[in-house]
Formats: sequence, C-alpha cells, structure tokens
Amino acid sequence: MFKKIFFFLLLFSSIAFSQEQKLSPLTEVSIFTCGRGDQLYSTFGHTALRIKDTENQLDVVYNYGAFDFRTENFYLKFVKGDLQYFMNVTSFEDFIFEYQLDEREVIEQTLNLSLNKKQELFETLNASLYSTEKYYTYKFIDRNCTTMVTDKINSLFDGKILEKVDDKSISYREVLYPYFEDYFWYKLGINVIFGIKTDAKAEKLFLPIELLNSLDKAKIDGKSLVSEKKIIVKGTEKPASFSFLNSIYLIIALLLLVIVINKRILFLSYLFVCGLLGVFLGLVGFYSEHQEILWNYNTLLFSPLFLILPFAKNKSFKILCNLSLILLVIYTGFMITKPHLMIMLPFIITGFYILLKLNGYVPSKLLSSVK
Repeated sequence: MFKKIFFFLLLFSSIAFSQEQKLSPLTEVSIFTCGRGDQLYSTFGHTALRIKDTENQLDVVYNYGAFDFRTENFYLKFVKGDLQYFMNVTSFEDFIFEYQLDEREVIEQTLNLSLNKKQELFETLNASLYSTEKYYTYKFIDRNCTTMVTDKINSLFDGKILEKVDDKSISYREVLYPYFEDYFWYKLGINVIFGIKTDAKAEKLFLPIELLNSLDKAKIDGKSLVSEKKIIVKGTEKPASFSFLNSIYLIIALLLLVIVINKRILFLSYLFVCGLLGVFLGLVGFYSEHQEILWNYNTLLFSPLFLILPFAKNKSFKILCNLSLILLVIYTGFMITKPHLMIMLPFIITGFYILLKLNGYVPSKLLSSVK
C-alpha cells in the first residue's frame, strides 16, 4: 500500500514539475483506442492519449473518461445530464494493466507531430489537468472521451484535420446497433429511452473506432498523421452464446402469456405499467439535458393515457381506447423505416390486440372475448 501511495505521489510530482519541462526529441505522442467492455459505460470502448519521453523518464496516459460514483446524487445527475466527468493521468503500466486484466484490445497510433506541436499539446494537457478545465459535462454524442481527445488534436492546427470518415448516411441509432448484438436488454433500453435526435444522420465523430479510422486517413502537409500503428494488448473475443433470458424471445413469451391468460384486469394492469413508462419518458425528457432523450416518440406506444383507462367507464373508456389506437397507428407508421422496428414490434402488436379486445372487438376467433 505504501509503495502504491509513494508511486502516485512521485507520478503527480513529476507531472506538476513537467508543466514547465521541455520534452526531448525522443518524445512520442500516441492515441489509444480501447476495445469494448462488459459494463454499459464501457460498451463503446474508450479513447486515451499517451505521451512518452524516455529521455525524461516520462510515460503517462491522459484519460478523459473518469467519473466519481461517490458524487452526491450521482444517478440523478447522470440522468439530468450535468454529471461532471474529468481528465486524470496515470502511468502507462497502470493504464494498460486494467485492459490486460479484462482482455480488452488496445490499439496504439503514434502521431507524426513536430516537437513544437508535442510540447504545445503537453503543456495544454497539463494546464487543463491543474485547472477547472479538467472537468467537463458529459454528453453521449457531443462530448465524451473521444470528442475531447479529438478536440485537443484539432486545436494544434488551424483547420480540423480529424473529421469523421465513416458512413455519414446512416443514423446514430444504426451506428450503435452492432455494439448490442449480445446485449438484448441494453439494446431494448437504449431504443426505449432515446428520442428523435438519434435518428439524425450520424455526421459527428463520437465513437473510439471512428477516431481510429479518421486518424488512419488524416494527413498533415501531405503526410500521414499516423506514423505507426500497433496492438498493445491483444483482446479476446468472447464467443457469442444464446441465452433465452437475454433475448427478445423472453419478451415475446411474457407478452403471449398476457394475451393467452385473457383477463381484463391483466390487460389493464399491463397498459397501466406502459402508461407509467410513458410518463417517465416524458418527464425525463423535460428534466434531462441529454438531447438524445428529448422528443421521445415512444410515448405514443407507451401512452400516458393508459393510466386513466382502469378508472374510465362506458363511453369515456371507448373514447380513450380509440384515441390510444389512433396514437398507436401513428407510432407504427412512424416506425416503418426505423432500424428498431423489430425490437418494438412485440409491444406494438400486444398494444393493438389488447386495445381492440378491451374495446369489444375480438381480433381472433380462437380466443373468447376478454374476461
């Protein structure tokens, strides 16, 4: 324990001293692109920046992905969108050890920068580290570990040398889809909570892999920005394994069970829960500063009107059912071209079936009228 404390004191003393330190010609600046992890916050991978100067015995990694779980009202701040992330600095060995432990790939791209540019970047990073600039308000698309590193590199030049080179014709939602192939509940949650912004064309560079691809294509004065690219940690791909509990089939089975039981109280209870979800989506959209969850059209599917249905009678009940059906038709039409149509389809079909049954229409002759 004492050795670890001593090491960190030595490291931070070195960085503090290095704010006025001149880098040697042997200095290397590189970008790390780290593979995805099992936790939701690590699903998309990570970006960090390394500065290595063997002559000055310096080898540190600047990381913009730090946050503190001990922050007061952590989850409320995260939902609202004013949670403060911050930059920290660690030794190369400590940074890499974590990824070796998790068997997550780390790719290093060494940048072809002049010594003056390296010095400028070094001083800028250290100035940020010892000021309020180390903190930033995290935004899923607009401000994260990747965009922060991108901005630092771009700030070294007059124009933007790092811009997105990946497909800009697809939506942000489609860009994210491959990351959830084996994580059904993450995929469902993201598609329920995200609003209309994620259906816009994905023109901003915001993912680690996008920065890696942009670095490969970037040039300075006709020369490639990346002078060397190598794998520091070889990741291990975990074989995909099917799990019924982690698949859409569980949702389908539960919804079929609701339909087959065919009880009015169960139908109304299901709709009431959907209504609560709709109220949550609406309220969180007003409360949060995350633009990704604003204007969430899933409130048409999980309509807050469902909360009134259990207490409505006769004509009022039929009017609410018909209005809910109209909203569901609008939602279905809107979803036709959306990539997450299939994942939401079981809820759409169940919603139609239950509302029609409650309204006195029997969609299937195989089932009796609702009890």
